[in-house]
Amino acid sequence: VQLQASGGGLVQAGGSLRLSCAVPGSIFRLNTMGWYRQAPGKQRELVAGITQGGSADYSDSVKGRFTISRNNAKNTVYLQMNSLKPEDTAVYYCNIRPPWADYWGQGTLVTVSS
Repeated sequence: VQLQASGGGLVQAGGSLRLSCAVPGSIFRLNTMGWYRQAPGKQRELVAGITQGGSADYSDSVKGRFTISRNNAKNTVYLQMNSLKPEDTAVYYCNIRPPWADYWGQGTLVTVSS
């Protein structure tokens, strides 16, 4: 199964976007979830993670601007992105943490214009 992220788009610097990822319950309930991103010419990196209990952590580059959350009733993980910067431009993916190769979806493109 591939996990499909949605909610990306084009936004101006300083703007906000909210990404969503609906996950099969059998995966969601048992795993820490993560948001990852891959910018052009760069390796995919972890942006944020959240445990089943709701404990979250963030990469230094997004700390204070992005918020990860999960709705256990809807088996959905979210990424609220505020104060977006051009360097946040990337394809964003959700996966478990650590990631499982079979779960990578196509991601959702976030483009931040200056």
